[in-house]
Amino acid sequence: MISKDINEAIEELQSDNIIGLPTETVYGLAGNAYSEKAIEKIFALKQRPLYNPLIVHIKSANFLSEVAAEIAEKAQILADAFWPGPMTLVLKKKSHIPGIVTAGKDTVAVRVPSHPIALDLLGQLDFPLAAPSANPFGSISPTCASHVFNYFGDRLKIILDGGDCQRGIESTIIGFENEEPIIYRLGSLSVDLIQEKVGPIKTKMRTEENAPEAPGMLSRHYAPSTETYLTDDVDTMIELHSHKKIGLLLFKDHKDGAAVAHQELLSINGDTTEAAKNLYAAMHRLDKLNLDLIIAERLPNVGLGRTLNDKLERASKND
Repeated sequence: MISKDINEAIEELQSDNIIGLPTETVYGLAGNAYSEKAIEKIFALKQRPLYNPLIVHIKSANFLSEVAAEIAEKAQILADAFWPGPMTLVLKKKSHIPGIVTAGKDTVAVRVPSHPIALDLLGQLDFPLAAPSANPFGSISPTCASHVFNYFGDRLKIILDGGDCQRGIESTIIGFENEEPIIYRLGSLSVDLIQEKVGPIKTKMRTEENAPEAPGMLSRHYAPSTETYLTDDVDTMIELHSHKKIGLLLFKDHKDGAAVAHQELLSINGDTTEAAKNLYAAMHRLDKLNLDLIIAERLPNVGLGRTLNDKLERASKND
């Protein structure tokens, strides 16, 4: 049920049940991070493999020491700069964080969301929330409450309605090796902004498929059920598949073609921030149209365009 009743959400969470939770990035499936019973429900509902760790959401940066055993100097700098906000830090965990949350690793992924409803909820709880995206494993992430309901229906007693997500794509995930930050997943917070605080930063966004170091690192993810291809040359792809019913996912300019049944523009202004907010919603709309094929246009590979290309590569068949 889609609802704005935060008290009912609190009751569900305190009973080791799970809820749909709005954040500024995407909607999450949230449960008590200290409750193995609740976490098992998250994995079961998502059909998420147990080797894929979850992100723990805390109420403020001041709560970080409650879940992290070691906080590198640059981790604290980043937390002070970007929390609440779309950044996740991977740090050595405290022993009371259940192993099921961290996929048996000695690190925990943690962030402070900036959505007012999420912050209000966390502020009234005496435990943090583990909350991966509220979608079946590998599917398109949800950016509004109806997306979550379309996936899970009445299997969730409550989906808190927080409107459309402001950011529209997942948080940027940063780990630490020898106390130096390294990006594990590109997300809503751009690399440029991070580097302004901590200097040059490396990326490590591919991992062993059955042992990712952080959420969001698997090669196949964020995918529509419709076959999707990412390309620099949309016109040629349309010609190659002219006998099919095609949907287009484009940055800012319309394309012509008799085979094109529908097209989505992410930002007519060519704004990658706007494109990020619109990406998953556009993918959801295309995926409902019984198309034979979705052709996605590669964006300029700078700033958040780099993040969007990474999401599209993981969603496509030709990665």
